[in-house]
Amino acid sequence: MTVTTITPGFARALPRSVPFSQVVRDSLIMAKRALIKMWHTPETLIDVTLQPILFTLMFTYIFGGAIAGDVKSYLPAFIPGILAQIVLTATAVAGTTLREDMDRGVFDRFKSLPMARIAPLAGALMADVVRYLLAATLTFGIAFLIGYRPGAGFGGVVAATLLVCAVAWALSWIFAFIGVTAKSARGVQGISFMILSPSRSCRTSLCPSTPCRPGCKASSTSTL
Repeated sequence: MTVTTITPGFARALPRSVPFSQVVRDSLIMAKRALIKMWHTPETLIDVTLQPILFTLMFTYIFGGAIAGDVKSYLPAFIPGILAQIVLTATAVAGTTLREDMDRGVFDRFKSLPMARIAPLAGALMADVVRYLLAATLTFGIAFLIGYRPGAGFGGVVAATLLVCAVAWALSWIFAFIGVTAKSARGVQGISFMILSPSRSCRTSLCPSTPCRPGCKASSTSTL
């Protein structure tokens, strides 16, 4: 008969890091969890489904004739700006979602699992890329239906979509940091709105900066 000695947890030499392959694998698993969560709660996709359609149609037919004379002349200057605005605005949801999961104790359960510490955070942000792609696709689709014809062709549209999604994913880490440090989801929403408001308002994507004062003109032309 053999006796097995069990070493207590506090006496074990646990690794302080995990292989990069495990980080990628765990992050993909967490991304799959986030996608399943989106599938079961489709109302969380309203900001990247209905908003691109409403904003594109509303701003085009309200400002198009007044600014450019006709809608078709307004679209080449408007669509890139509204694309950036819609996709970058969607990044703020990352922080709110993380804060809600932390308030419900989901992250406490993740800590007890043998996975990379960064996986729950990275997986959630990786899944959000699907939201950005959906928003960009709908924006370009509606623009094409109302007469927008990009000069760079289909390749330019794909490149612009990938670029804006990459920038949005990078910015989502800022809002994720706010989400894990703020005290409540409502606080995350307020801070995110305060950060996004100047970038959405002080730009020339919806109208030209010609009538603006010199200081405002310089700010609008240098802001995303």
